[in-house]
Amino acid sequence: MPVELRHEFRGKRDSPAVVFTGSLGTDLTMWLPQTEALGPHFCTLRYDIRGHGASEVPPGPYSMAELGSDLMALLDRLGIERASLCGLSIGGMVSQWVAAHAPDRVERLVLCCTSAQLGPRESWLERAATVRSEGVDAVADAVLGRWFTPPFAQAHPDVIERMRAMLIATPREGYAGCCEAIAAMDLTGDLPSISAPTLVVSAAEDPSIPPEHGRRIAELIPGARFELVEHAAHIASIEQADEITALIRGFLSE
Repeated sequence: MPVELRHEFRGKRDSPAVVFTGSLGTDLTMWLPQTEALGPHFCTLRYDIRGHGASEVPPGPYSMAELGSDLMALLDRLGIERASLCGLSIGGMVSQWVAAHAPDRVERLVLCCTSAQLGPRESWLERAATVRSEGVDAVADAVLGRWFTPPFAQAHPDVIERMRAMLIATPREGYAGCCEAIAAMDLTGDLPSISAPTLVVSAAEDPSIPPEHGRRIAELIPGARFELVEHAAHIASIEQADEITALIRGFLSE
């Protein structure tokens, strides 16, 4: 069953719609640099995936089909028949699932720092078990160490503290349930069926999902374009906000 999702609009409702789906352990504020920049030209929709931020937290495990169905139910509720999708990390996984299973709903597709299959399965199940028993605090340092490059973290301690607060505020059941969705995910067989024009963006210094994952996605989606962003780790939408925004805006405007 789809769940209630916190969401926020920016821009004119009669403009082309773009939906932003965030990373594991974040809320809708992670896309603020992009939605502020795109707002004058697009109707942007940010939302918290199930189990995150202020969205509903059903018991896990979750599946990618459930996360994708949540998004389609939200679009139905808001009367959005067709939109471009932009997702980072698990947000990109959700976006891939929707583009493959509901192609008539997707105008264009932007996939950032994401994968179609992200093993090993056991490590995700171990992380889920740790978070359920000890809370997100137990993995926070390791996660933050992969989100940003060391030079960025040293130069922007305020950003690191804000992102840490966002991460540890994530409900443990929501975080764990999404870990289990990633553990069970294999979207590689779906990718050749995606018909939406697609931009795949990877970060050169992303230890969580290295660029070879993005290149593989771009190889499997017909006509997809691949871009590599330098000097960024996993949350490239914040570390290299201007470059990511320019890539998204340029692609959506083609």
